[in-house]
Amino acid sequence: MNLPIGSDPAQIMDASAPIIQLTNVGVRYRMPSEKIPTLKEYLIRAIRRQITHQTFWALQNIDLNVYSGEVFGIIGPNGAGKSTLLKVVSRVLRPTRGRVRLRGKVAPLLELGAGFDFELTGRENIFLNGAILGFSKREMEQRVDRIVEFAGLQDFIDAPLRTYSSGMVARLGFAVATDERPEILIVDEILSVGDTEFQMRSFERIQDFQSQGTTILLVTHDISRVESLCERAIFLSHGQIVAQGNAAQVVDRYLGRIHQQEEQRLLEEQSNEQTWRWGNRKIEITQVEFLDENRQPKNIFQTGDYFALRIEYEAHEPVDSPVFGMAIHHNDGTHITGPNTQFAGLDLGCVNGKGWVLYEVERLPLLEGLYKVSVAVHNWADNEMFDYHDRNYNFRVLNKNGNIREKYGMISLHGKWKCYY
Repeated sequence: MNLPIGSDPAQIMDASAPIIQLTNVGVRYRMPSEKIPTLKEYLIRAIRRQITHQTFWALQNIDLNVYSGEVFGIIGPNGAGKSTLLKVVSRVLRPTRGRVRLRGKVAPLLELGAGFDFELTGRENIFLNGAILGFSKREMEQRVDRIVEFAGLQDFIDAPLRTYSSGMVARLGFAVATDERPEILIVDEILSVGDTEFQMRSFERIQDFQSQGTTILLVTHDISRVESLCERAIFLSHGQIVAQGNAAQVVDRYLGRIHQQEEQRLLEEQSNEQTWRWGNRKIEITQVEFLDENRQPKNIFQTGDYFALRIEYEAHEPVDSPVFGMAIHHNDGTHITGPNTQFAGLDLGCVNGKGWVLYEVERLPLLEGLYKVSVAVHNWADNEMFDYHDRNYNFRVLNKNGNIREKYGMISLHGKWKCYY
């Protein structure tokens, strides 16, 4: 279902026709119902009509307008149809149904180095790839020195491509594909390919194209790039547009879906039978949950949020002065803290039957990461363990809104810097 977010782009952008227009586009694949190991067996079964197929729609009901000079983001989980959509726009793939209209020359950066022959030299591959992109030999002769210089491969350009590293191949492929500014640039995750220097150079070239009015379709898992570069975006899931419109709002929708799925996963893990547990069960811990400020169960928090841990128990016989405690470990195993009721000076007296204890933190100091919690109850002398659950409960901390700028370590002290002259 297509759920627009934000303002109508036709009201905020140029009134001219879209440079990219997709109307009711769908892409369907037919896949054999079972794996056939060899071509020979496949042909035999095909002749006997023993092959059955399943229909899979990689894209459905895609309606999309992208305007001249716009940087447009495409986000979604793996398998959502992002790369298929780019192939349709690039005319690499013909849609099963619907209409695709383009105005302008397209440079698709779907797979850097696609079409290279690894037995040829880098220089020979420049001419080969240029021919694939539709340039004449004379045109490529005028560009080859510029391409080699941008790729930084002067010392290797006459060596066979099979001797290149993957980063060198990526640099050469990017240099060839972007030597001439296109009207439409299609970018599929290339900003995460190659070494750091290449990523910076490619990003700068894309920014230069943007400043000159190139329309850019950008697929990336780097959400911050989408928010900083794109005016609008779409969120794809299972081949359909879940949301489209203002990039920041679409990103919020996408992250909200991810967090919801993560929350559900953590809750399901928490409800499973606990394996790492021991004790004589005179007092049994029957339920553990994390709570927000409204006392609602929650497993994903922001740095600085209210945080509470609720431990429900049942004492199967009267026990004097039991001690309840908890410990937080980072996912890498580092033990961060281990408070308990005894350290806090809280004597619970004699307990019997059901009850619960609550540990509250007004401002959670933990930085981003996955954390594992142990809970325990033992006697006052700490020589008899009633029930111990070792790192059986998980919660995640995020810093989505950027309220906490610290990124090193595991906690924020919420301190303040002052300068005196």
